[in-house]
Order: sequence, then structure tokens, then C-alpha cells
Amino acid sequence: MKTFGLIGFPLSHSFSKKYFSEKFKKEGINDVVYQNFEIKHIDDLPSLLDSYPELHGLNVTIPYKEEVKKYLDDLDHSAEKVGAVNVVKIIPDGRKIGFNSDYYGFRTSLESWISTNVSNLKALILGTGGAAKAVQVVLDDCNIPYSNVSRNKSKADYDYYELTENIQIVIDHRLIINTTPLGMYPHINEAPHLPYEIFNSDYFLYDLIYNPETTLFLRKGKENGANIKNGLEMLELQAEKSWDIWNE
Repeated sequence: MKTFGLIGFPLSHSFSKKYFSEKFKKEGINDVVYQNFEIKHIDDLPSLLDSYPELHGLNVTIPYKEEVKKYLDDLDHSAEKVGAVNVVKIIPDGRKIGFNSDYYGFRTSLESWISTNVSNLKALILGTGGAAKAVQVVLDDCNIPYSNVSRNKSKADYDYYELTENIQIVIDHRLIINTTPLGMYPHINEAPHLPYEIFNSDYFLYDLIYNPETTLFLRKGKENGANIKNGLEMLELQAEKSWDIWNE
């Protein structure tokens, strides 16, 4: 049976398996299965591939979007541009090619939500991992200036302490995008450390997390009047793009 799947760790609440299983059933796609492959280290990937010769494609999630590149034979321009991989196409000859559908999913979702010509819109990207890299490329292509925020100042423009000590930084950046797992189920009582009290209807808070539907980050923003959006639409768009890539 032709097999597709998801690698990452942990995968206990992953979106992809449910999405693709329902897609296959709804669209009458037979002799195809989608599985979760929870691997504790990216170095386990070769043995996984050996164990499942019927694998035709993989999605890649936290924390392997960058590490997986060393096991691939080639990168599509989308993965090269972003510097991270979330889709692997396995060619019949065994070659493995990396793609990035997060770019497509995030850009399409963002542009359907806000007008890219909102005057003087600047963004703060919370996090510096693989998902953040796709967001950066989208913002570059949409001509939206941005700064990165991390707990580790050496990896970013700001740390969270600076955002609360100098709220002018947040005042100047009205689009705030959470690319970290902070607030993801089951840790639903966690949220990035931000001065939420200054948010209002001029702010746009986008959380790449979809479970829970409204994270504490989004809820605290909404309570102060901010516009909010979760990552479900982005995930659905990138999933469909994955299917297109595997079947090209």
C-alpha cells in the first residue's frame, strides 16, 4: 500500500494524520495510508525509510525541519529559499527531495486575512526555528519589515524582557506572529511574555498553533481588542500543497 506520513517528536496531537485520513475517505482515494512516525532523533530516519519501502512522501514537523536536510539528496527552490523542509518527496529510484509548503500556506493565509498594503505595518516574529524561517521569507516577499524575538538574545533582535521593559518596540510592530510551540496543547496555560495590555484593534496576532483553537496568546490579545488568527488554515493549505507535491 502506498504510504505517506509525518516525522517529528512528539506527535501525540498531530494535525496531519487526521486531515489526510479524512481526505482519503472523502475523496475515495484507495490503497493509500497516512501514518505518524514519531522518532526521538533525526538519525533514526534512515532506519525508518528502510523499514517502510512503500513510503512515497513525508511531512516534517518540530524539531526536524532543518535537521532533515542532511538526509536528503536535493532541495526544491522553496526549501532552499526558506532554509527548512516540511515536505519530503521520495522518488521511485530512492532519491529524497525536500520542499517547503509552509511558505505557501502562511502567505496565502496571511494575505486572505490582512491587506498587505496596511500602512506602516511591521511585524514581530516570536521564535527562530524552521517555521519562523518560512514566515521571514513571506514577510520579505510581502515587503513587511520584521524583527525576531527569542528567549536567547544572541539568536534574535530582541528578547522578551526587552519587549516588556520597552513597550515602544511592541507599539511599533502591530503584526505579531507566534512560531513557537508555547501554548500548544496540553500546555494551554502558557503564552509568550508580552505587554498584552497595550494591544487594541490596530494589532494583528497570528499564532501558527491550531490546538487549542484559541491559545492563551490569542485570547489575551482578543480581550484587548486585537485581531486574531490561528494556524488551522495555514496547515490545511500546506497539507494540500504537500499532496500536490507528492503527486506531481
